[in-house]
Amino acid sequence: MNRLVHGADGREWVLRSQLEWRPPATADDFEHDVAGSHTPGIAMLFVTVVLAVVLVVWMPEDVVVPSWVLLALLLIVIFFPLRWILRRPWTVVAETEGDPTGERPSERWVGTVRGMFTVRGEMSRIAKTIQKHSLPDFDGPLHPVE
Repeated sequence: MNRLVHGADGREWVLRSQLEWRPPATADDFEHDVAGSHTPGIAMLFVTVVLAVVLVVWMPEDVVVPSWVLLALLLIVIFFPLRWILRRPWTVVAETEGDPTGERPSERWVGTVRGMFTVRGEMSRIAKTIQKHSLPDFDGPLHPVE
């Protein structure tokens, strides 16, 4: 998502956001990032599939399964992958090359926002703040980068 915003001081800011497939490493998360590999998740997925196959194979022929049960199982199976996709972190960048007269220097602000719908709201909020105050909000998710 890219957006061009004109600040109150005449500078043009470029707002862009990009989906991150892996959470960005920060100093706060370093100790929790030591967790090995994906093997436990793959093993649990394998056990779940085996149990589902056994349930279907051993089911007597005269058992009638209501359609709402299948729909409920489908919703349970799809819930966590859908939640994972919708809660991915987005990197938001606001940058300007400065004004033509050279009075205001170039700036770059970077931050992380979690959630597909949240990032749209934050982008709008950042754009309004730049239009009004010529800078992103210091209390928002963006922070200046050298």
